[in-house]
Amino acid sequence: MAPTCTVCGLDLKKEDSGDGPAVFVILILGALIVPLAIGVEVLFHPPEWVHLVIWPPVILAGAIALLRPFKATMIALQFRHKIL
Repeated sequence: MAPTCTVCGLDLKKEDSGDGPAVFVILILGALIVPLAIGVEVLFHPPEWVHLVIWPPVILAGAIALLRPFKATMIALQFRHKIL
């Protein structure tokens, strides 16, 4: 987290999103990936190594893609509702 906003100069030192964004990302990815993995298993019956090759990169890419926007949203909501 940057100490200040580069656009408006807002002090961001005390802002902290905590574990909230990570929890939301885990729940969303779990709700999306588990049905997909079950669907692949039911439709194609691949060997287990195929699941080990497909799903970890998908989960990692999804977590990396979602974590930053969720953290920014959590901090924006805290600022908007004057929590900190």
